[in-house]
Amino acid sequence: MNGLLVIDKPGGITSHDVVSRLRRITGEKSIGHLGTLDPMATGVLPLLMGKFTRLAQYFSAAEKSYTGTIHFGVATDTYDADGEPTGEATHPSFTLERVRAAAARFHGEMEQMPPAFSAKKVAGTPAYKLARAGKPVELKKARITIKSFEITELAEGEATFSMSISAGGYVRSVAHELGQDLGCGAHLSSLRRTKSGVFPLGDARTLEELQQIAGNISALESCCIHPRNLLVEMPSVSGDDFTLGRLRNGAQANLPEFSQASLVKVFAGQRELVGIAKRVAGTLFQPVVVMG
Repeated sequence: MNGLLVIDKPGGITSHDVVSRLRRITGEKSIGHLGTLDPMATGVLPLLMGKFTRLAQYFSAAEKSYTGTIHFGVATDTYDADGEPTGEATHPSFTLERVRAAAARFHGEMEQMPPAFSAKKVAGTPAYKLARAGKPVELKKARITIKSFEITELAEGEATFSMSISAGGYVRSVAHELGQDLGCGAHLSSLRRTKSGVFPLGDARTLEELQQIAGNISALESCCIHPRNLLVEMPSVSGDDFTLGRLRNGAQANLPEFSQASLVKVFAGQRELVGIAKRVAGTLFQPVVVMG
């Protein structure tokens, strides 16, 4: 089965657990997710299946949007509700205005320290494995962009927020640093991804929905995002049999109907994605990804 499927991930399971369940539902072994969600988190989790896993490299820079809550008064070692407290709990009392003022610095380009309990690699080993083993975790700050961070409500020591953040950014780290700035400690108490790149929650299917049509490939494929709606920054172009034959064999071919884009999605008909081609010169294109 080939395609991109957006899952509404439930809480309490890992992104790898979602992949495992989807393999059983679809029978497809080659499945990869586009950006993990922590076990506690819910929401949009796009997954590439079958030959579409070859497109993963083109999705790496997708911005993510979230809603969630931050609990003030105690920090945790994982920066979220799944971790262990790192100190005594307090019961701070803030106004909404004070929290918003503290949150205002988390906007635009900035350097961020990833959590020790994260998938970031340290000499080839995921940081969380080192942290769980009690070994030192030496991570480097990453350059990220926070497009928006709005505190929408504050009640009983917990702030509700919405955020849009660049790929590689950690909402958990923002929650942790906000608690440090306010002098009381804080952790991410809930998180829901509402959008990943161009894929909103409205595109997502639950695992329960898909389980009801398990094994029905036609029905499952109808749940996938239409291939022409993937990688929208690349125009879609159709080729004739001769052109498609050359591209499928790795040879250069002319795509005279198209403009000056450097990368295009090449289709046979409306839905069959043949691959991605790169402009060599003029109307001559070289295939860089062939679906086979």
